[in-house]
Amino acid sequence: QLQLVESGGGLVQPGGSLRLSCAASGFSLDYYAIGWFRQAPGKEREGVSCSSGRSTNYADSVKGRFTISRDNAKNTVYLQMNSLKPEDTAVYYCATAPYGGMCHTTISWGQGTQVTVSS
Repeated sequence: QLQLVESGGGLVQPGGSLRLSCAASGFSLDYYAIGWFRQAPGKEREGVSCSSGRSTNYADSVKGRFTISRDNAKNTVYLQMNSLKPEDTAVYYCATAPYGGMCHTTISWGQGTQVTVSS
């Protein structure tokens, strides 16, 4: 069964850090771009970061604070989130996309993990 499973979300205070994981099963992430997206209540889903396999990009709102990385041996992609702000509160999703692209077209999605930044 082809599956993406996110984990690592939770409640954190402003200025804190979390590391989200996106573990793939049933297929290899080596052949895909991987994107992180988020959706806050009442807002549209937005792209956060994409690892195309050749390069990475970030939304302006998270540049310098978030880092996407891959561990091919574990078939897992991570999103390290530092200096978190209340406006980062959202459900975070990972998704596969065509290799080499910048995640404008997605293929499959995980179920999401909630991140809440609050004091």
